[in-house]
Amino acid sequence: MPLNRRKFLGTSAATGAGVALTGGVVAPSVAEARSAGAEGRPGGRAKRYSFTVLGTTDLHGNVFNWDYFTDKEFDDKDHNDVGLAKISTLVNEVRAEKGRRNTLLIDAGDTIQGTQLSYYYAKVDPITAARGPVHPMAQAMNAIGYDAAALGNHEFNYGIPVLRKFEEQCDFPLLGANALDAKTQRPAFPPYFMKCLRTPHGRDVKVAVLGLTNPGIAIWDKANVQGKMTFPGLEEQAAKWVPRLRSMGADVVIVSAHSGSSGTSSYGDQLPYVENAAGLVAEQVPGIDAILVGHAHTEIPEYFVENKATGKKVVLSEPLKWGQRLTLFDFDLVWARGRWTVEKVGAKVLNSNAAVEDEKITRLLADEHKKVVAYVNQVIGTSLEAMSTAEGPYKDVAIIDLINQVQRETVAEALKGGAYAALPVLSQASCFSRTARIPAGEVTIRDAAGLYPFENTLEARLVTGAQLKEYLEFSARYYVQTPAGAPVDPAKLTNADKIPDYNYDAVYGVTYEIDVAKPVGSRIVKLAFEGKDIDPKAEFVLAVNNYRASGGGNFPHIAGAKQLWANSEEIRNTIIGWVKAKGTVDPGEFASVGWRLTRDGVPVF
Repeated sequence: MPLNRRKFLGTSAATGAGVALTGGVVAPSVAEARSAGAEGRPGGRAKRYSFTVLGTTDLHGNVFNWDYFTDKEFDDKDHNDVGLAKISTLVNEVRAEKGRRNTLLIDAGDTIQGTQLSYYYAKVDPITAARGPVHPMAQAMNAIGYDAAALGNHEFNYGIPVLRKFEEQCDFPLLGANALDAKTQRPAFPPYFMKCLRTPHGRDVKVAVLGLTNPGIAIWDKANVQGKMTFPGLEEQAAKWVPRLRSMGADVVIVSAHSGSSGTSSYGDQLPYVENAAGLVAEQVPGIDAILVGHAHTEIPEYFVENKATGKKVVLSEPLKWGQRLTLFDFDLVWARGRWTVEKVGAKVLNSNAAVEDEKITRLLADEHKKVVAYVNQVIGTSLEAMSTAEGPYKDVAIIDLINQVQRETVAEALKGGAYAALPVLSQASCFSRTARIPAGEVTIRDAAGLYPFENTLEARLVTGAQLKEYLEFSARYYVQTPAGAPVDPAKLTNADKIPDYNYDAVYGVTYEIDVAKPVGSRIVKLAFEGKDIDPKAEFVLAVNNYRASGGGNFPHIAGAKQLWANSEEIRNTIIGWVKAKGTVDPGEFASVGWRLTRDGVPVF
């Protein structure tokens, strides 16, 4: 039976927060541990105890080592593997080595969005339906035995009802100390989880896990959370909760933070909070022993940050996304002055490509996997030519034009007969995946969906010619300045290590050149519409995804631009519907070279 989410929300008169729980059961007291037959103590020697906290993050709907967009086993240039089935094997091995009662397993968020498996059970066969299915991620994580998971920003992509249903289906709490009810300003989810670990010395170790999520949710999922929840900064809420956890007897405090470590933000000054704040939390909030980092999709095996107030070093670790890595925090404690103290803590990561998939997990979800594979392989049309995103980061390619054409037509149709119908419609799109392709011949759902792996929706915003140029200048910072005449290596032409591909926009409907020999801010030349230089005062409609429209990437002008239209249909579904309606995809109808890279006027390619 699904467990009621309220089981994790017990109240305490002192804090009004969750009570200490072990998998939904009140943790045993020290006296109970002693009476249960605790082992003897070595005479005269310090009492010591070691335990391990295992962590994942940014699983993004990956259970199997499978790529639903290519319809084959996942692989990349580094031969990484993905999925909870592999993580389960690693977890089992660590538990066998350390002793299960000496381990905890936690996650740092972004669980229910990212693959067609997670999409299917949110939209096609939704878990929110009457007698609906149990989400595959809940089934897998329950079977593996997670103790707690922080909320990620992508948990909110499908709306709060889907998230609440997922929460109900989990045998562990979803934590979010800084996810507050908009009316009461009280936590809308359990802020923390506590568990007592029995030691051989009759003295339990009380471990607290504080969950923090990303304030950017207020921007990125504004349509789903506005007026319902607020998301204050991580440092602010950690400073509130860590002392409480210590006062409640926590010997060890771990933070599971869906927030990168770098101290940067992609939403500029739209919020007074930092997006990637895990390092700042370690630096500014005393009393934390370790932080499981998420959100940034980077691998950080072990990273120490010194707390300014105490001088104590806090260990941070971020396992690579999609279940490619498993973090291990190893704690060594010593009993002194009537309490347990952390003597040493370190971190490392295990690579899931060294593990086989756990048959317990693959058998459990075999039927769900088969349903989704059949769904994504449905044929919806044909293409006259093959198209690929392989060169999309540095060339205007037809497959990105396809996204833009669909968006442009959709917005133009929506504005028909209205006050803005006469304005020219432009469109922005990014190269979301460098491996997306449309084959010549039959086109399936997975082909079309592979162009847009995110659950973005479409909006129309009003911009001027001057704003458009500044927007493009900002986008063009993606390229490394490359002198005219110097050799060009496409692999080194972009700043993709600092600026993800999805934060480089090409705009369709105008023509322009990007002079990569020039410094950032003065690269856009020959910007024209229908062969004429664009008037800075001219008005345009820009078809834009909701992530960009809400400030994602911190592009100038868009977040504050007048909204002319918006809908709730995901762009990838709009693309699928467009292909179905057309029947035949002919690149000759929409593909053009609207932009190109140049150096002093000479094309790079």
